[in-house]
Amino acid sequence: MKLSLTNTLLFFSAITLLWSGSGFAAGTQYNMRVDGLACPFCAYGIEKKFTKTEGVDSVDIDLQKGLVIVKTREGKTFKEEKLREIINDSGFTMKSVTENNL
Repeated sequence: MKLSLTNTLLFFSAITLLWSGSGFAAGTQYNMRVDGLACPFCAYGIEKKFTKTEGVDSVDIDLQKGLVIVKTREGKTFKEEKLREIINDSGFTMKSVTENNL
């Protein structure tokens, strides 16, 4: 069975939701407003960069709101400069970030 990029992204989003709701998330959540998010391919590029980053548990992207939500493992935090660097390296501009302890 051949999966499209959209179906693949939906699958990984579902897995992320299941994982984050399972009680394993105890780190920090970063909500980043990002300019230029327009398609699943854009989301995949950012998701790929964050999933390769040590300490990241999950990445969820809301294209309609231009929001990237990153959850980290317990004890792992990022400075705003590092988050901005990852977004910039993905080819986008981070407008703002909020941080919440889980």
